[in-house]
Amino acid sequence: MTASAKQKSQVPVWREGLAWSALSIDYQRILTTLGDRSRLGQGPLTCEEMAALFGMEVVPARVEALRSKAKRLVACGWLAEDAPGRFTLARGISGPGGGS
Repeated sequence: MTASAKQKSQVPVWREGLAWSALSIDYQRILTTLGDRSRLGQGPLTCEEMAALFGMEVVPARVEALRSKAKRLVACGWLAEDAPGRFTLARGISGPGGGS
């Protein structure tokens, strides 16, 4: 791997009892934010909304980076995308400890 090539974070497939700590801090932040919304009875978030909540500049590069992470979490069973571009915790996912 060249010095300029960046290794992608591995996202394990979710399974019962797998702790959020198995994920990198960026992925944990997404899960924590969506978990907080779920506990408050609030709906899904778009990547633009997440970028704003995280204090990021809401520009295409930042939004697309978040979208890539969110889609990876969906593919591995951590998040659900019931409507295009709107993300929530997947069914069975709760609290930072992992399990359901």
